[in-house]
Amino acid sequence: MANLIPASEEIFPKESSKTYALVELMPGEGPMVGKGPEDTVFSFPIVLLWEVLLLLGVTLVISLISLIQQAPLEEIANPMLTTDPAKAPWYFVGLQELLEHMHPALAGVVIPTVLVLFLVMLPYIDHSRVEVGIWFSSSRGKRIAGWIMMYTFLVMPAYIAIDNHFKLRELLRNVVPQWVAQGLLPGGIIVLLVALPAFILWRRKANTHEIMLALFTVMLFSAVVFTVSGFLFRGPGFKLYWPWQMPGGYNPLDGL
Repeated sequence: MANLIPASEEIFPKESSKTYALVELMPGEGPMVGKGPEDTVFSFPIVLLWEVLLLLGVTLVISLISLIQQAPLEEIANPMLTTDPAKAPWYFVGLQELLEHMHPALAGVVIPTVLVLFLVMLPYIDHSRVEVGIWFSSSRGKRIAGWIMMYTFLVMPAYIAIDNHFKLRELLRNVVPQWVAQGLLPGGIIVLLVALPAFILWRRKANTHEIMLALFTVMLFSAVVFTVSGFLFRGPGFKLYWPWQMPGGYNPLDGL
């Protein structure tokens, strides 16, 4: 005949290494039910509605611009006659400007890949949750961004002008290997100019967020400088001219 074990011992075995407790779930309301952290909103529907409004607004602006500014197709390209200057679309003009200063593989592949990887890795490098989502985060962050913007608008045009008159690939053509003259040296100069503000901040005991802010700012405005330079200041032969001194009647604003 089987031994009968009391129900209480089946639920709570004796000499067990675990502790047990009886709990009960009751429907009710509390002060934190349905509430999130302070200064936050729900992504649905609040943020979604703002994104939809932004999408509609951008679509409206693009539609109005397309009605005001005509962009007709030109005649079929003539392989016997190359347009001078032959410029890329505005969103690639910055890369075309870089091609004037270094090897195509470095300007067209390596540098864009590094920029994309930097943006992808940024949340993993700067994982601080303090003041996250706030532009420049603090008054110190605004000062850092402002000074680095001024630094970029001074240093990068100077680099373009100096390298335009003293091209490393031409000066060092028969002195050092081409991978040094067209790749290592110009790439090293760009890295130095971009990393210098971040290095100064690091020496001044800045935190990771401020260093990443410095790198992002100098990369962003460097892209602006190279794009504006390629669009407004490159004329026939893709040489540097002031916009009002373009030879042959060329006007960079005619394409707008």
